[in-house]
Amino acid sequence: MAASQAAYAAEKAIGHDGSSVTAQDVTNYSGDAGKGETMKALCWMGKNTVEMRDVPRPKILEPNDVILKVTGSTVCGSDLHLYHGTVIQLAKGDILGHEFCGIVDEVGSAIKKVQKGKRYVASFQIACGDCFFCKQKLSSQCEKTNSNTTERAMYGGQTAGMFGYSHFTGGFAGGQAEYVRVPLGDVNLLEIPEGVPDEKALYLSDVLATSYNAVHDTAVYPGDQVAIFGAGPIGQMAGVFAVQAGATKVIFVDTEPRLSFVKSRWPANHAGKLELVDYKKLSSGVTNKPTVVSKLKELCGGRGPDAAIECAAGEYAKGWMHWVEMAVGAETDTSEIVNEMIEGVRNFGRCGVTGVYVGYTNHFNIGSLMERGIRLIGNGQAPVHKYWDDLLKMIQSGELDPMQMLSHRVRVEDLDKVYTKFDKREESMQKVFVETKFSLPACVGSPKLTRY
Repeated sequence: MAASQAAYAAEKAIGHDGSSVTAQDVTNYSGDAGKGETMKALCWMGKNTVEMRDVPRPKILEPNDVILKVTGSTVCGSDLHLYHGTVIQLAKGDILGHEFCGIVDEVGSAIKKVQKGKRYVASFQIACGDCFFCKQKLSSQCEKTNSNTTERAMYGGQTAGMFGYSHFTGGFAGGQAEYVRVPLGDVNLLEIPEGVPDEKALYLSDVLATSYNAVHDTAVYPGDQVAIFGAGPIGQMAGVFAVQAGATKVIFVDTEPRLSFVKSRWPANHAGKLELVDYKKLSSGVTNKPTVVSKLKELCGGRGPDAAIECAAGEYAKGWMHWVEMAVGAETDTSEIVNEMIEGVRNFGRCGVTGVYVGYTNHFNIGSLMERGIRLIGNGQAPVHKYWDDLLKMIQSGELDPMQMLSHRVRVEDLDKVYTKFDKREESMQKVFVETKFSLPACVGSPKLTRY
């Protein structure tokens, strides 16, 4: 918490690098950024503390802005990294939420495509549409929407700006609210066609593109055996996309209740391809006892899977050493899951990292990586614009059903309580649909509304 605030103070003192074409650090709508009317929004107030607050509504700040009335949002595992204070440069009162859809309420004077009154889903990243990366549809790496100098110094480059994900990624207010401002709206909004309910279209904003990218960027080939570390929504859908790509076996490494949830929703026509590994029933580290690594070898002919995909994150230490090192700031992320992937896959296997890693790690098994020819692939923040048209077509055709991961429907007014339950994995909470007063009637198959 102190380090996060210090990093933000340092960024303010140093100043941004001036590369962004849109306003930075508009993480709430106080002052000149908002209207006199108020709305409900989920605000970060400190480590492990979020609050529902009445805050000013957004207004048009730039000619390319769009104001959405939010009709659907959700909570992502990535939001928990903010909740825990793992991601740096959060400030008290920042509005969270990077996945949302809604109805256009206002448009700026330079908007040409987006139309008032129509439904749209936003990409979690904010892209300019015109830079080197945007021209290749690699929207998550846009060069013109995030001018944070700390990120450039830490990473050797910057990602795109992102909604509701701290000043480290540009500082943009998120969509866990009743209204949201979308900069560069013609680029970052996809129209939702008739016949596609919000409960399906919403997840084009992040989780579907992220899980699809994890599978195809890591490279899953027909006949592959694939281990997926983390059975949350990203991992669950990565498993679905892996079997679509021709995987003959998908092994989920996690614990309860997520393993049982995935098993209950797993496509029946691929039942024989599913394996579950509960890491809490196994040892870890250097030991002669059964481990995740030895179990993967056992399930895959003694050699290990062809590919492994990390869909968890680097903040969850298993052993005491990493816990201590992270607590004292000697590392920001544990290498334990990455090491299990590297050691677990077959020689010349592939390991993709999609879960959030913030900075630096210790005790990384570079020896196994080099000697056995393992490919370690940073999947990056998924380039949503590269995939969302094709994923929408899959939804329309019935080939893809995002609602298989949906466990709860909740009210935006209850989001502070939802964060606590989601963090503790209570009620088998997997993926939620968050409704507002502007939401359309629930579609067929939606979970019943739960009030807290």
